[in-house]
Amino acid sequence: MLSARNSPSARSAVRQVRMRTSGARLERRPDGTLLVTPDEQLREYPKVLTDRVAHWAREFPERVCIAKRDVKGEWRRLTYAQIWQSIRAVGEALLSFGLSADRPVMILSENDLEQFILTLAGQHVGIPVAPISPPYSLVSKDLSRLRHIENLLTPGLIFAADGNRYERALAAIAKEGTPIVVTHSPPRGKPTILFSELLNTTSSSSVDAAHERINPDDVAKFLFTSGSTAMPKGVINTHRMICSNLQMINQVFGFLEEEPPVLVDWLPWNHTFGGNHNTGISLYNGGTFYIDDGRPGLDSFRETLRNLREISTTVFFNVPKAYEGLLPALRSDRELRETFFRRLKLLFYAAAGLSQPMWDAYRSLAQEACGERIIMVTGLGATETAPMAIQTSWETDHAGVIGIPVPGVELKLVPRDEKLEARVRGPNITPGYWRQPELTEKVFDEEGFYSFGDAVRFIDPNDVNKGFLFDGRFSEDFKLASGTWVSVGPLRARILSHFAPLVRDVVVAGHDRDDVGLLIFADLRACCELFDADQSNLPAAEILEHDLVRARFRDLIKSFAEQSTGSSTRIARAVLVEEPPSLDAGEVTDKGSLNQRVVLERRAALVEELYSSIEASPRILRLREK
Repeated sequence: MLSARNSPSARSAVRQVRMRTSGARLERRPDGTLLVTPDEQLREYPKVLTDRVAHWAREFPERVCIAKRDVKGEWRRLTYAQIWQSIRAVGEALLSFGLSADRPVMILSENDLEQFILTLAGQHVGIPVAPISPPYSLVSKDLSRLRHIENLLTPGLIFAADGNRYERALAAIAKEGTPIVVTHSPPRGKPTILFSELLNTTSSSSVDAAHERINPDDVAKFLFTSGSTAMPKGVINTHRMICSNLQMINQVFGFLEEEPPVLVDWLPWNHTFGGNHNTGISLYNGGTFYIDDGRPGLDSFRETLRNLREISTTVFFNVPKAYEGLLPALRSDRELRETFFRRLKLLFYAAAGLSQPMWDAYRSLAQEACGERIIMVTGLGATETAPMAIQTSWETDHAGVIGIPVPGVELKLVPRDEKLEARVRGPNITPGYWRQPELTEKVFDEEGFYSFGDAVRFIDPNDVNKGFLFDGRFSEDFKLASGTWVSVGPLRARILSHFAPLVRDVVVAGHDRDDVGLLIFADLRACCELFDADQSNLPAAEILEHDLVRARFRDLIKSFAEQSTGSSTRIARAVLVEEPPSLDAGEVTDKGSLNQRVVLERRAALVEELYSSIEASPRILRLREK
């Protein structure tokens, strides 16, 4: 049994749901390496995810599998029977193109019903798909990353839901003779096939034969993630990875097996969080998935609020920025609050750290709204781990507890730079990066453990079952001139919490310097509230140079220093950055997370200014500013 549990009186205020109760055991090796092994064995799982779709189509054919609003705002709902029929029809059509892992399907689209069907159809007949980040096509000016991916994949078919919207991207990468499929609005000058033609294909025994030939270790999809060079690398996702991980998730969150989950979700399917974890949980358990067209931090977030007022979710998976955007609405909108908490069994955040004030706020709001706290958890995973690998399954008092390895996953902790490097091994781990063996070799050790490049630390060194805390990324950590290590991840989390709501993100500087500095990407709207101005009418420079804004940031730097324990945790200087992070330059992903190293390299001149004298740069905020 896990030892990290609350007292009976505390548990009585928590909404009761079935969660994992088994723990893990710790082995100490003579060389200082630690091995953490789950007590619970991984149970059987299907060969291909579509085997579960077939099951639900037989058992509950009329249950809604997935839904999305149409152009009139009405829900277009597809049942499991309809999805299963579409999978077989499109699968038959895909077989006629002679596709394979060497010539996969490349998807240039946002989440929609057609992409959902196309992805599952490919998996069902053994043809991999590769969903590509839409900003690579729609936001990037030079399309360099999109071209890089196309060269790496050599796609045999390209899909874009809206041909006009993706016309520039298709013109740049579609080779002569490569079939292009669109849902509507074919691009000019390119022969195209309508998706409806694929749907109208009559399936045959060829579909069944192709499905039978699939080996669990065959490629199911490629997911692209940015590496240290900011150029995407193709993570191989096998059928075994996906299916074993969904079974792991079920054994951690046992309540998923008791009632079909209902999800309202926007997370992009080109990322493992949305494309493997969330859609997979719904399909694996016969749930209903509502595609949300809202985006946190944008005006379209109103669409998310509209959907959440209408649909009572049973589990909420999201990134911290969405939790930040949702909280004020939950507080002010009674209808939204009641619908949101009515059936909710779990709050889950990932992709970035959640601040303690935000954690506390959701705890309090749930208590006020429904008389119970809702368990809120996170873990540690990656695209390379499908994604769940280490996970919390109990209520904790603090944000950031990542738990213990899930059933089927071994965790190895290797001493490195006075920290513990986390490595994992299991059936959910990628075999490597597509056509990039040199990158694959770098992330696996001699025992076959995959290295996250992350550090973790025990909550209690005497009790592994109290779980671990994230302790930073080795690629981000650095030493000051004094030789003192700066652990960027934990420090950044503290900064974001302390400086909220005035910052969107920060980059920590100070490599080989005397002290730690910050590049601050401020929240301009929150800054404007300090002097009652309308952000839309003011340029960024004018907002950030306002006396009240600068004074508030100076006060925050001072109060943060008062809570710090030494030079590695104290901010001595900061600069408010006018230019937002660039997608083309690899500074930011489409989920909004920053690549610290790329930002520091691209803005090296700004870093030099950050460490210049007061006379040389008066705009720099210093701990002891004159």
